[in-house]
Amino acid sequence: MDRRPGSKVALVTGGASGIGRATAIAFARIGMAVAVADADTAGGEETAGYIEAHCDARAAFIKVDVSDGESVKAMVQSTVERFGALDMAFNNAGVPDRAASLHVSTQENWDRVMSVNLEGVWHCMKAQLDHMLVAGKGAIVNNASRSGLVGVPSDGVYGAAKHGVVGLTKAAAIEFAAKGIRVNAVCPGLVETALTHARFGDELLTRARLANPLGRMAQPEEIAAAVVWLCSDAASFVVGVALPVDGGATAR
Repeated sequence: MDRRPGSKVALVTGGASGIGRATAIAFARIGMAVAVADADTAGGEETAGYIEAHCDARAAFIKVDVSDGESVKAMVQSTVERFGALDMAFNNAGVPDRAASLHVSTQENWDRVMSVNLEGVWHCMKAQLDHMLVAGKGAIVNNASRSGLVGVPSDGVYGAAKHGVVGLTKAAAIEFAAKGIRVNAVCPGLVETALTHARFGDELLTRARLANPLGRMAQPEEIAAAVVWLCSDAASFVVGVALPVDGGATAR
């Protein structure tokens, strides 16, 4: 076990890149030990290595397939065995919708998006709650999306999964608040990551200008700041929120 007295432990899924990597680093910079979980071994180890080299914090990479409940249970168990606790979790792992339109979406695409983006969050919360209920405390933040709050024509399957994440978040928040566990979600708009560059290509800058009143993409660190706040004592009275971090897109 590698636990410093008084230190807290955070678990981040999808920590190999993008919002997950930025959030893992943000937790580390305020003194958290961080379990970086992902299916991408190279990226996950890079995130954990960066934290240990530059953040004066402990980190460990844990390989996980969030669509597999047994893999997720092992991830949480490894976190607790390594660091001695699990105080907060950011369930961020996700995959994009490969269909440009709902009517051309395939069963394979539906199954893939749902198994990771929705079922994966369910697996993660169940395993995290197993530990947090024994501890009598904890904070969980799920990564939903602007597409989990409003209809986005190009995100039919993705949006359905993310609406499900918002529903799971609210139900869990109500059920477990009295047991000392706060559950919330963040709902990012367009964020500048390798994934968005790969998906939108040359259209990305145009999309960014039109995406919200600010006329730009978010940086991953801006989403990370919201996650860290929701997990902190400063947000101790915030329960069951699906917080838009979208430059005002959903306010239109």
